[in-house]
Parts: sequence; C-alpha cells; structure tokens
Amino acid sequence: MTRLAVTRFAPSPTGSLHLGNARTALFNFLLARQLHGQFLLRIEDTDLERSAERYLGELIDDLHWLGLNWDAGPDVGGPRAPYRQSQRNVVYAEYFARLEAGGKVYPCFCTPLELEVSRRAQLAAGQPPRYAGTCRELSALERAERTARGLQPSLRFRIPQGQLVEFTDFVRGAQCFASEDIGDFIVRRADGTAAFFFCNALDDALMEVTHVLRGDDHLTNTPRQILLLEALGLGIPQYGHVALLTGMDGAPLSKRHGSVSAREFRERGFLPQAIVNHLFRLGHTSDQEGWLDLEDMPAHFRLDHLGRAPARFDETQLIHWQKEAIARAPTDALIAWLKPRLPAGVDATRMRGFVELVRHNIVLPEDAAPWIDIVFGDLPALSDSDRRVVDEAGSGFFREAANAFERHGPDLKALGATLKAATGRKGPELFMPLRLALTGRLHGPELAPLLKLLPPDTARRRLEAWAKPH
Repeated sequence: MTRLAVTRFAPSPTGSLHLGNARTALFNFLLARQLHGQFLLRIEDTDLERSAERYLGELIDDLHWLGLNWDAGPDVGGPRAPYRQSQRNVVYAEYFARLEAGGKVYPCFCTPLELEVSRRAQLAAGQPPRYAGTCRELSALERAERTARGLQPSLRFRIPQGQLVEFTDFVRGAQCFASEDIGDFIVRRADGTAAFFFCNALDDALMEVTHVLRGDDHLTNTPRQILLLEALGLGIPQYGHVALLTGMDGAPLSKRHGSVSAREFRERGFLPQAIVNHLFRLGHTSDQEGWLDLEDMPAHFRLDHLGRAPARFDETQLIHWQKEAIARAPTDALIAWLKPRLPAGVDATRMRGFVELVRHNIVLPEDAAPWIDIVFGDLPALSDSDRRVVDEAGSGFFREAANAFERHGPDLKALGATLKAATGRKGPELFMPLRLALTGRLHGPELAPLLKLLPPDTARRRLEAWAKPH
C-alpha cells in the first residue's frame, strides 16, 4: 500500500509571517497537492515567552488570504491533533521517558554562563562550538549533589560516536555528517518544556510527515533529528533544504530592505495572487513563465527545479505580478480592494465603470487617489508646462469644446469631430488640451470612457472654466 504523502508548515507564532516563511508554506502546499497528499499546519509554540496569540491569529489569517489552506491544523483539527505543540506535553513526556529508559539522554546542569564560556574558549582555539560533554558521564552521586544544590537540569541527547549520518536531500543531493562533529543537544529545557530539535522531529514522525521542505538554515539540524528518531525507533521523513531569501544586495531579507512580511505587503495593497506568483519563482525555476493561478501551480512545481543558491527578492518583479493580478481580477474584487478610498454614495454602475477605467493605470490602491479626485472631486492644479498647452489652445477652443459638449454630451468621437471642424485642430493638438481641461493630466486612462463617467455638469463646468479669458 502506497503511503500517503504528507507535508507540513510548522511556524512559531513569534512575529508576522515573513516572506521567506510564506514561500516555504507555498512550496509545501504545492508539493502536497502535486502528490495528491495532505498539507498540515502545525504551530511550534513551545517558546512561551516569545509566542503570542495575536501572532497566531494573524498567521492563520494571512495564510488563508494567500490561499494556502491546510487539511489538518489547529483550527480544523485532524487525526493527529493537537496541532499546537504547547498542547502536546503529555505526548512529549512519554517519549522523554523512553529516551531516559534507553539511556539515550542525560541530565545537564551546566548554566548558561558556563556554556557561553565554553563556547568562547572553543572559538578562540579555532574549534567549532559544540557541547563539551561536561555532564555526559556524571555519576549518580554527582548528579544528586547538583540536584541538592537546587540546580534544575536540562535533558541532553547522547550523540552516538563513530557514526556517519547519511541522507539524500531532495534539493541538495547526498549529505554526510560525522557524529563526532555533532554536539550533544538539549531535548528538554531546564523549565521542563520541549526543545526544538526534539518536538519538531518527533511531531513530524508522529504526524506521519513524509516530506520536510524547509530553509537551508536547518540543514545542520537534520542529522541531529535523524539520530533522535532512530533512537526512538520512529519513521524518518525525506528532507529537502531550499536556499533562503535575500535582498537585492545578497544580504538576508530583513527590515532594512523594506517590507518583509506578508501582512505588510497586504496592508500596502498587494494582491495575494501577485505575491504567490512572485514567491513561486523565487528559488524555483518554473516551466511556465507567464501567470499561473494557484490551483494550476502544483502541475508546474518541481522539486528538481528548486535552487541551491540564495533567491533574491525584487519588489520590481512583484509589481509586475501585481499588474498581472489587477488585470485579471474580477471587477467586484477590485471594488472591494478600492472601497476604503472610494467616496460613499456612488451608484454601482458608476463604481464599476470607474474600476474598469483605472485598473490598467494603478498598482496599489493609493494610485487610484488622483483619479478618484478627477472623477468624483476636484482637479489638481496644472503644472506650468501643462498650463502652457491649455493657454496655447486659447479660450476660443474651449468655448467651441463647451458648445460641442452641449450638442453631443459625453460622446467623445462626435465631440472631437465637431471640435476639429470648428477649430481646425486635430490629433494631439486637439486632444491634449481637451484632456488637460477635463482631467488635469496629459496621460492616464482612455478619455472616452472617462468622459462618460464624469457628471455632465462637472464636464461642462471644466470646459467653460477655460473658455473664459485668463
């Protein structure tokens, strides 16, 4: 019987959803859908001091906003619930006991200060920093003496010596680590809570995760977790480690590069489909260069197309996909997107007309502001160069334009023909001053539909204003 493919996204609710983590979630979602498997959301909130409920709520909301819906998770349940690590302490206690019974772990009484002194000494000696094994062979009497002094021990996993840990990374290929190079690591903190190495690996096994796709900053964690799962006699997933996101300068993507979280881009007005299309191509070479809807992406996702080099986030490229998203978005969706900026009381037909008018001229909602003023409010003052275009046309031109509007209304073709016959102007000489008088701008949406959107009194008033001598 073929085992069901299971992937997971396992964030910690200690901040907003970083774009790098959003990409990890996307890749795991696509892999699960491609393999006709399941995608899990597991919340790794054992760090109680840094985890916060508001971040958890934002995280779930932002993932849903991106369209990355899961088959099992903290809000929907599932056969391996609970999916919050803070609620799995009973499970962890059982497996701590198994490790202790098998002699696979030992209590460590080293203080943070002692560990830091040891780390600095190793670095000064040119050695890689790892646990020196201070408490590894303490006698029962020595342990009792330390306990009597009130020292609360953590629990360390005893790394077996003289072994090679080998696995095939489905992004980076064959990997091999010598166990001597891996220091004994903490599986249970001194306060009794489970540490990352332990609960992350254990939950992958117990939740029957088959593919762990994560950032390459976790690559050196993998041999530790393989040894741990082997010690517990549990199944080991396949691992793949994708390169992290960087800014255009090659440095890890951070606040100094601008917005870095999905929520920040969402609040600025970027559409989820744009973000997903951009993330899909960061560190992943697609056989489809053009736009892809989320439901079509699994067919074009390839593990062997995941890159090993850092992927550079470029907001210019995101803007390209934003324009594509706006061009494809249903009108009702764009109305909802722009609604906070649109004036109240505008009828539905005019509202839809406005959205269709500006959709190819805006990238973010704020870009619609001047066009909202032009259609629903007052014109901006003309620049000196634009004023010269209007003055050169002369007040007589605009008197004829106002008369033509009275005869033809917002029919730009008929209005233009009448104005051409009356003034002898044609092409740019006719339409540039006309556009400036009506919109205050030389460029933008097509003038014909824009003129139809303007209330007749507004269009007439704007033409007549320039028909008077200045």
